Amino acid sequence: MSRHLFLSLALATAAAAAQADAPAMQRYLIEREIPGASKMSAEDLRGGAAKSNAVLRELGPDIQWVHSYVAGDKVYCVYQAPSEALIREHAEKSGFPANRITPIATVIDPTTASRSR
Repeated sequence: MSRHLFLSLALATAAAAAQADAPAMQRYLIEREIPGASKMSAEDLRGGAAKSNAVLRELGPDIQWVHSYVAGDKVYCVYQAPSEALIREHAEKSGFPANRITPIATVIDPTTASRSR
């Protein structure tokens, strides 16, 4: 076996092993009750995002913020994490409420109608 092929196989095996050890990521919808959320300034939103990002860096790569929607007195956030407990830890450390955390079962969109199975 050539040295290049051996090295490629070794790297692929190591990557597969690392992936097998990594916790499975679940997508969650977090509902945060924040009075006046839709009236927050761009600066307030930027500050909140910066705080969230700092806590995410502290918690490591097992939790990811996908995006958020601000509507009325609520902020709906989509996160990926291996557990609800990690979502709660992020909320506690960042100072944001997590009034409801719901695992997302599936995502549909207009193209769902044209998919076969």
